[in-house]
Amino acid sequence: MTVKTAIGLMSGTSMDGIDAAILTSDGHRIETLGPALTLPYDSGFRARLRGVMGAPEGADIAGVARALTERHAEAVARLLSETGMAAAEIDVVGFHGQTILHQPAQGQPGKGRTLQIGDGALLAGLTGIPVVNDFRTSDVAAGGEGAPFAPAYHAALTAHLGRPVAMLNLGGVGNVTWIGGETDLLAFDTGPGNALIDDWVHRHTGAACDEDGRLAAQGKVDRVRIDTVLEGPYFQRRPPKSLDRDDFSATLAEGLSLEDGAATLAALTVACVAKAADWFPQPPLRWIVTGGGRRNPVIMEGLRAALDVPVQATEELGWDGDALEAHAFAYLAVRSLAGLPLSFPGTTGVPHPLPGGVLNQP
Repeated sequence: MTVKTAIGLMSGTSMDGIDAAILTSDGHRIETLGPALTLPYDSGFRARLRGVMGAPEGADIAGVARALTERHAEAVARLLSETGMAAAEIDVVGFHGQTILHQPAQGQPGKGRTLQIGDGALLAGLTGIPVVNDFRTSDVAAGGEGAPFAPAYHAALTAHLGRPVAMLNLGGVGNVTWIGGETDLLAFDTGPGNALIDDWVHRHTGAACDEDGRLAAQGKVDRVRIDTVLEGPYFQRRPPKSLDRDDFSATLAEGLSLEDGAATLAALTVACVAKAADWFPQPPLRWIVTGGGRRNPVIMEGLRAALDVPVQATEELGWDGDALEAHAFAYLAVRSLAGLPLSFPGTTGVPHPLPGGVLNQP
């Protein structure tokens, strides 16, 4: 397949905004990691998104989906404007959409549900560019977990590094990819990422997150609560496995002070990652951390202490961590066009390597 130029779009479980990034690839090798930008959500739209999480009955899901799609079109337009590129120079857009419900099949074909809102056909019409969306549905229908979906990209991105290596994404939910080789992959959700900390801080202060981990740094960790969580059924399940953002709740910290709650929830994120490493075929030589969690010094210090091997933020390797998932969905869109697998038995639990995505022409 010839090299394609793609834009990837990602709106993650942290609901902070849209990441948009340009990538060129033939679906195997990454040729270039291009420019990226973030279009933050205003507080009003973030509240609308929170209102449809879990797909509650009577929620205006269609209205929010349209507004979300229009914001993604704006992100594409801004990225093209900032780079001086024309829409005609982009071969495809990879549009993840916003996950509002994720109930995986746990190995039972046809039993799972995953819902990402966002209108691929509308986005293609608004941008004038072919759009691949709906990446996860076919995986869940085949009995896969439907997540995580970036491991193929992680393998390509780390091709020049010593193996094994672990890529850890700390968004709202944490997920990890253990990479032993191009197709020697194990991936799964580790547990809570930033979602519980964000929810805890937002509820008590109105702020979106624990900026620079300042609250957690002042608090005392309640280890008993952490140990109780880690004894739960999710952590006993063999991967691949995945979580919904709302499978855990910030009420785990109920009754603690603001600072102690932030410290305990940050330590929980670290403890979940450390426990995840027990499932790896071999210990990784290093961990590479992306997602908002890499900006929390308390979490990063905790990971270095718990994992006892080098733990690096993506920027230490020259990669833009804010753009990594957007670049991943640009890469997956190119693979989708080529009919290449997007998920694998070791990443989502599908019975065989599986292509996916739906192509929408403008």
